[in-house]
Amino acid sequence: MNLSLPIPLQTILLLTASNVFMTFAWYGHLKNLADRPWYVAALLSWGIALFEYMLMVPANRIGVQQFSVGQLKIIQEVVTLSVFVPFAVFYLREPLKLDYLWAGLCLVAAVYFMFRSS
Repeated sequence: MNLSLPIPLQTILLLTASNVFMTFAWYGHLKNLADRPWYVAALLSWGIALFEYMLMVPANRIGVQQFSVGQLKIIQEVVTLSVFVPFAVFYLREPLKLDYLWAGLCLVAAVYFMFRSS
């Protein structure tokens, strides 16, 4: 029995998992390592980013079978905002702002323009 997921779903799931690692690599040190030298945070972030790349590269290789590179990039940006907002609000305790909504609406427009000719 073949339980292979459709290419779009594989791509989005891998990009989402990749973005969780990316977000922790880029911003997690602000909460956890604020009292450490920057190079400690950089080294730890690079270690976390390795897992990001181990998911991002397959996501793009799978995704390019169905999407253009531009479409992959805009999917990535939507996923990034979708992962970042909960991370900022729940993990970093940043206030939820309407600016996230406006940014999301701009991305909806970007998705429209990247996919309209498909």
